Amino acid sequence: MPSVESPDALTMALTQFDAAADRLELDALMRVILRRPQRELEVNFPVRYDDDSGSQIFKGYRVQHNITRGPAKGGVRYDAATTLDDVRALAMWMTWKCAVVAIPFGGAMGAVVVDPKTLSRKTIERLTRRYATEISILMGPESDIPGPDVNTDAQIMAWIMDTYSMHAGYSAPAVVTGKPLSIGGSEQRNEAAALSVVGVLKLAAEENKLALDDARVAIQGFGKVGAHTAEYLAQQGVRVVAVSDRQGGLFDERGLDIPAVVRHKSETGTVVGFPGAQAVSVAETLEVPCEVLIPAATQGQITGENARRVQARLIVEGANGPTTPEADAIFAERGVPVVPDILANAGGVTVSYFEWVQDIQSFFWEADEINERLQQVIERAYQEVTKLAHDHECDLRMAASMLAIRRVADATQTRGIYP
Repeated sequence: MPSVESPDALTMALTQFDAAADRLELDALMRVILRRPQRELEVNFPVRYDDDSGSQIFKGYRVQHNITRGPAKGGVRYDAATTLDDVRALAMWMTWKCAVVAIPFGGAMGAVVVDPKTLSRKTIERLTRRYATEISILMGPESDIPGPDVNTDAQIMAWIMDTYSMHAGYSAPAVVTGKPLSIGGSEQRNEAAALSVVGVLKLAAEENKLALDDARVAIQGFGKVGAHTAEYLAQQGVRVVAVSDRQGGLFDERGLDIPAVVRHKSETGTVVGFPGAQAVSVAETLEVPCEVLIPAATQGQITGENARRVQARLIVEGANGPTTPEADAIFAERGVPVVPDILANAGGVTVSYFEWVQDIQSFFWEADEINERLQQVIERAYQEVTKLAHDHECDLRMAASMLAIRRVADATQTRGIYP
């Protein structure tokens, strides 16, 4: 679903970094250190099809952007369109995301260049186990901890955990997060990113004197983040007027019946064709009349070309990198606040941290305790970001980036350069 004039993800990530580094007046050496990934692994591996019809060579990546503040943390996605530069950008954003919410992880990202919809579940298992073996030279509970991302799920994390454990000779649940509860997963992990999106939406709406009871919300993307966000908002009486997935979108000024939309997608595989709603395109979901827009699909969706057509008064990013720097400048000019991804959807990595801690301790928390801890982390981070934005008279993305980069730079400077 990329927009026509969207820059690549790495260009976006570096542009955001450079702007924040200028504000922070980072020295030249620190800029060089933080601009580049610390480690990159590219692998090529064969996988046999489960029907014995042959095999294929697949390409995979694992990039560790920075591990100064702790083990590398980041998802694994299966996507035929993913490039190494995409993975580099996502790993960098993970570094800042972990730092902005002050959890002791560095940023990483992994990917396999594959369309999983073309493979059987058994072949996906073989691919997953082989990929896990290839990246095991980086992976470990104290070194690099993968989690789910685009087109990967709890079962895939279970296969990665099991593969690593078989090679290690003992069970190592802390090597991945986003696992099933039966093997050390955490309560609320699947919903965590949506919980933080909803949490910061409430805080931002209050700060901007926007009554959510009367607001119309549009959500682009109806996957793990978008669908859960829609469900939580609907449960709280908020009117969700538009949603979309890869196939298309829906709009209803009166508000969509979100539980019914969820059932429709479960039965048909898409929100398209839901009865009683107006059909809109994926791009048009961003431009429908609404007070709140939640881009929760993929990077580069709101650009300099379409930003002026966005009607929302508040934007809360559920996806990673959905808004380009050109669009950010337009929103700043228009006075439209954008709560950035590294703050808004940080609930996912925060509860992943909780899961990792629980696995290490072999002591697990109830859902209410996790929700309370998550709320504390997100509220603190939001307050720190908004204070910095006020003090420096800048937008929230700049403030969040400055807060995160300063924390990583301080840790780097404190540790020094080895040897």
